Amino acid sequence: MRLRSCSWLLAALCCVSGAILPVHAQYPTRPVRLILAFPPGGGTDTLGRILAPRMSQGLGQQVVVENRPGGGANIGAEVAAKSPPDGYTIFLVTTAHSVSATLYTKLGYNLVRDFAGVALLASTPNIVVVHPSVPVKSINELIAFAKKHPGQLDMASSGSGSQPHLAGELFNHMAGIRMHHIPYKGGGPAVVALVSGESAVGFATAPSVVHFVKSGQLRGLAITSLQRAPLLPDLPTVNEAGLSGYEASPWYGFLAPTGTPREAITRLNAESLKAMTFPEVKERMAATGLTPLGSTPEDFGAMIRSEVEKWGKVVKATGMRVD
Repeated sequence: MRLRSCSWLLAALCCVSGAILPVHAQYPTRPVRLILAFPPGGGTDTLGRILAPRMSQGLGQQVVVENRPGGGANIGAEVAAKSPPDGYTIFLVTTAHSVSATLYTKLGYNLVRDFAGVALLASTPNIVVVHPSVPVKSINELIAFAKKHPGQLDMASSGSGSQPHLAGELFNHMAGIRMHHIPYKGGGPAVVALVSGESAVGFATAPSVVHFVKSGQLRGLAITSLQRAPLLPDLPTVNEAGLSGYEASPWYGFLAPTGTPREAITRLNAESLKAMTFPEVKERMAATGLTPLGSTPEDFGAMIRSEVEKWGKVVKATGMRVD
């Protein structure tokens, strides 16, 4: 009788313990939505689609990539911010969103208030590119040409307030020139415009244009980081090519809606960082100019706040505003 009682008690305890298993032991039980605020073809889309398959394997549930472009990358951000904070929505944030926080007078979300950090993922330089028909082969020649033809060079970007847009405006400001900004609905369409000759100049992310630079369809003048890129070692930085002190390098990371359970954020952080350790992921990232990084959720949250403050100063200095 005592043995039967003990067996019953053990079974009961197992049932209770199963009922109160912590969230991280059960999560996830269904697919996770990964929102990208840009259309296919740009750096954000490239990184998201590189990481999603490996994260799906690690989580045991599919990570479904969802492109929600438009509004200077703010439509997708707003959709993510207003999603249920249950661990089943993550957002691939970029430098563009830390710029938008002060660039736009009206936004339907607050980057700092409405999101929690998950992980810093990667960075990449912009590449200053021109269509081969533009008669310049260096940064100094570009500046000289723009000074002779103010407002006549069309500068393509992935949208008003995007990181390539601000990189170009910062270049205008520091070089004392004026190029005509043309916003497109993402990096992919902007690159199409550059390759076709519809636009003359771009400050595009490396993943979106490196193939075209190597093939000669676009002419690379310089990269925007302070160090040369291993992918294009012969290409100088803007800083060393003639515009001293210039630097503008985009970064990427995962956020989740504020209120997402800590257990879910911890799991997403671990699986996203683990995904970047696989050889094929490293190879694909390196081939497109993406440098893997990594962080704790707390450190990435602090970085977001710092980046909003940093780019807010640039927005103020350049006088840029978007209604």
